Amino acid sequence: MMTEKNESKGTILIIDDEKVILDLTSIVLRNRGYTVHTASDATSGMAVLEECRPQMVLLDYMMPMVDGLTALKQIRQRYPDTYVIIFTGKGNEELAVELMKAGASDYIVKPFNNQNLVERIENVLRIRDVELRNQELLQERELLLAEIEAWNQELERRVQQKSEALQQAQAEIVQSEKLASLGYLSAGMAHEIRNPLNSISLFAQLLKSTLDDPEKVGYVDKILKEADRIDDIMRKLLDASKRPRFQLSEVRLDRVIEATLEAFRPQISLHGIAVVKEFRRIPPPFQADPAEIEQIFTNLFLNSIHEMNDGGSLTVVLDQDERNMVIRIADTGPGIPREHVAKIFDPFFTTKTSGSGLGLAVVLRIVKTYDGRIDVEKSDESGTVFAIRLPLSGV
Repeated sequence: MMTEKNESKGTILIIDDEKVILDLTSIVLRNRGYTVHTASDATSGMAVLEECRPQMVLLDYMMPMVDGLTALKQIRQRYPDTYVIIFTGKGNEELAVELMKAGASDYIVKPFNNQNLVERIENVLRIRDVELRNQELLQERELLLAEIEAWNQELERRVQQKSEALQQAQAEIVQSEKLASLGYLSAGMAHEIRNPLNSISLFAQLLKSTLDDPEKVGYVDKILKEADRIDDIMRKLLDASKRPRFQLSEVRLDRVIEATLEAFRPQISLHGIAVVKEFRRIPPPFQADPAEIEQIFTNLFLNSIHEMNDGGSLTVVLDQDERNMVIRIADTGPGIPREHVAKIFDPFFTTKTSGSGLGLAVVLRIVKTYDGRIDVEKSDESGTVFAIRLPLSGV
């Protein structure tokens, strides 16, 4: 084996068991500016090929041990960027078809003309350059298409995020307008309704004091009870739309949750509900009105218990991130119908046969008072999850 390494027009490996062919072809190609490597059989030729990775192999068709056709197939399979020209002592159409199918770029019949040999080599190398460049362009095209697809997906993701954020902002604006309208309405109603309601209660109590008939006393008691119910609805209406008097102090969320769950212990036991508490990270105390914070959990726990009359699981997760205290309340009830999820915080909206439909409106008003937010993270047949985020800074 002989090698020569310098700046050249290209690298060519000659594999032939005839030393005369090796020497003659090497001289011709070196004189034409090529770097030439030689091997006298296919096995040693494959070793040289692995080391020098030539652009072209001139391969003898008839060789001992590993013949040229077998070597050709191995070269094209393992080194697809290396093109092969076959030397053969006989030439016919059947052989040409077989060689081309196996991956040969050309074949030259021995003995050959030196000028013809060089021209055939240069022609194959030009074709090789064009085909490899086309492959590079196709790969670049695939990369560009992949990048464009990735950009499109990222753009779609961002548009989706912005659209969802816009929809959320619009929904919050609409909700705020509803609460504001409710505030104006409830303030007027409170004055217009409570005055005559107080008179009804007063005269009913006076009437009751003059009655001896137990049946009639019962009727008056029902009047007083309904008057109290109207007054309670008016109070809830005002709570949902306008912040009542409040008193700030340091509040510990974990303690409020514990106390509220304890208050619901009889109902929880009655309905066979399992309570799961996951206090992953307990946020620091923050300034708030304890009664308002307690009302958030009272209303949410009450709704969850109502949805699990036949038992279930109530899970309360308390955590925090860099900016917010995070509370998740999950139940295993039947879930909120999809068409109702967007309306559940609306005043007077309820799917229950009883109730004012103001509980979640009150929760929303309180959460917004503390610059927080409440969302329905999930609601399906496996249950509902409410997520509340309150800023760590408090109010």
